[in-house]
This record gives sequence, C-alpha cells and structure tokens, in this order.
Amino acid sequence: MTRQKPTDTATEAKYRAPALEKGLEILELLSTHQDPMTQAEIARAMDRSKNEIYRMLSTLVQHGYVSRTQGGEGYSLSLKLFATAQRYSPVARLLEVALPLMRRAARATWQSCHVGMESGGSVVIVSSVEAPGNWGLALRTGSVIGLGNSGTGRVLAAFRPEEALQDLLGHHTPALGEPELDEPRFRQELEAIRDRGFYRGASDTLVGVTNLSFPIFEPTGEVVAVLTCPYLERVDRLKTATLEETEQVIARVAQDLTGYFHGEALPEDAQS
Repeated sequence: MTRQKPTDTATEAKYRAPALEKGLEILELLSTHQDPMTQAEIARAMDRSKNEIYRMLSTLVQHGYVSRTQGGEGYSLSLKLFATAQRYSPVARLLEVALPLMRRAARATWQSCHVGMESGGSVVIVSSVEAPGNWGLALRTGSVIGLGNSGTGRVLAAFRPEEALQDLLGHHTPALGEPELDEPRFRQELEAIRDRGFYRGASDTLVGVTNLSFPIFEPTGEVVAVLTCPYLERVDRLKTATLEETEQVIARVAQDLTGYFHGEALPEDAQS
C-alpha cells in the first residue's frame, strides 16, 4: 500500500515543527534506554549541542513526560505517556474507526463482516456488522471461534513472529466444535497465507461459505486484528457483489484500518 504521494515531501518540509520533532526524538531515545541518561549523553546520541536540547528537556520535565533522578543529572521517561495512552485503548480506537467502514462494506457487498482478535490464546469476535436485506451470516460479538479452522484464526497466527506463534499455540483452548489442531498442516497453511497476504477458502464450519480474512497491522508490523467476510453466494434474482468484488472491498477496509494505525487519514466517506 502506497504511503506517500510525490508531493508529500515538499508539503512536510513546509509545515515542519522543529521543536516538536526535537521533543519526540528525545522521548523516542529515552524509550530505548532502561537507565537514566544525562543531558550530555542525550545530546551526543542525538548529535546536537547541550544547549539545543536544554529547553526541550526542561519542558518535558515540566509537563511530566520526563523525570529527573534525585541528583538531577539523569533523565528518564515517566509513566505519564503510558497512562495517557491507556485512557483510550487501541482496541477501542480500532472498533470506533472500523464500524463505519464495515457498515459501508456491508452495504456495498450485501455481505456480513466481523473483526476478530486474540485474547489469552482464544480467537474472539470483537465487532460484527450484519448484511443488509433478509439473508446473511453474522457472528455474534463476543463469540469465541476456532484458531485452526477459521480464516480469522489462521490469519492471526500467520502474521506472528515464531515466538508469539508458539505462545499462541501453547495457550489456545479449542473452541466449540473445533477439531484437534494438526500443527504441521496448520503451519503449511500459515505459510501459504503469508505468501498471499490474506486468507481465502471454504469454511471449515458451514457448507457454502467462503471466508475472506485480511490482517490489520499496527505500526510495529504485528497483526492486531483480522477483518473477515463470510461470503454467501446469492442464487436468486438479486444482483450483489461477486466474490472477487467483495474480496477487493474487504481488502480495502483492512488496508484503511492499517493505514489509520500508521497515521494515515481515513477515506472521506468513512463516517457515512
């Protein structure tokens, strides 16, 4: 997904805020050091003079984002940044932003869709939107579904580092109706998903359903959630989006949500 237009560099240069950039650089630097750093060490690491960062350090201390050691020589991050971030959790932000996009996708495709996340080794549906009209397949919010027999579970597992994957497999408790996991086969499926970038396959739970599951990534590059559409094909006279068209729509929503986590603007009609 393209993250920068050709004109972005010139625009960013025009509206730069050097003081803010300097403050953010200090916060990022201190976040990588467990022990306090002196003003001289910070200046050296940032390739700036001590005078250059003195006012910024003083401002960060004044606002409580940086703490000084008792002797006054060392600086370290306080817990204020953490506390501020916790006031509005990433899950809450994701769900608030995702719902309008999911509703728009449901109207465009006449299909249901849902968002799933991992919690304690289980795959939990945290948001769900029903298809318009009389027919659709929507999972209830709060439902626990399988890891190895669902598109959502497979994608959550596929885009994890090996250590995190092992932890997930070790803590997973099979959901209602979920068969025993065949790990060698499961890992082959995960490899195919990583190569393709998403999951598309017949449901292992219901006949006639094709699952389309796309990862949503946070800035660290780790998967934070999965957007899934359990596609049902209409065979009556109502013309709705094809499987391929629905795949494109769902993929775009997942891309938009990933972009949001990376600081990109949402589509103008995201709130419609």
